[in-house]
This record gives sequence, C-alpha cells and structure tokens, in this order.
Amino acid sequence: MRVLVVDDSSTMRRIIINTLRKLGYEDTCEAGDGREALKSLTATPADMVVTDWNMPEMTGPEFVEALRAMPDLAKIPVLMVTTQAAKEDVIVAMRAGVNDYLIKPFTPDALKDKLLTLLAKE
Repeated sequence: MRVLVVDDSSTMRRIIINTLRKLGYEDTCEAGDGREALKSLTATPADMVVTDWNMPEMTGPEFVEALRAMPDLAKIPVLMVTTQAAKEDVIVAMRAGVNDYLIKPFTPDALKDKLLTLLAKE
C-alpha cells in the first residue's frame, strides 16, 4: 500500500513516514504542499493520503477539495493530521472530504488506529 504524506515541515513528514514504516507501511512518498501532492498523485496514485492543514500554496482543505474533484483520484482515503483542534476546523475538513482527523501531537498507536479504521472502511 502506497501512502503519500503531505506536510510543509520536512521534520513532520519524516516523523510520520518513520511511524508508518514501523507500522509496516514501507511504500511511502512525500510532498511539501498540496500542489506538489496533486502533481505526485497524478503521476503515481497513492492508496492513502496523510495531510497537514497549514501549508503554503494550498491548505489541507483546499488540497482535499481539489483531490475530490479529480474523478480518478477522488476515492483515495485522506487522513488529516494537524494542530487545528477546534470543532469548527474538524467540520471544515470533513466538508472538504477528509475521511478522518488526527490532532498533533499524536502517538504512533493513535496514527495506527486511524489508519486501520480508514482501511476497514474501504
């Protein structure tokens, strides 16, 4: 299973990718913002996306809306991992098309639980 990690922080991308690998998800790729992520997905689709909210060029919700508008990629499960913790933020993300939401900081077990939940819904 190929997982695309989208975050403008290279440190956070590394943390998420290392956590994914410890959980057995070896096939990972990364992007620094939503525009880069869309280019990556167009070239090589992923089976799941883990994205941040706060990014330059295109926010997480804007990225997810753009992704959902692309027929070939619209069904990819998306987990938003962000510091945006307000109820209103969760609502905005869900309306954009996010499948699940995880607030930073997170534990490896919390990430694993969210991934397993998303995969079970497929």
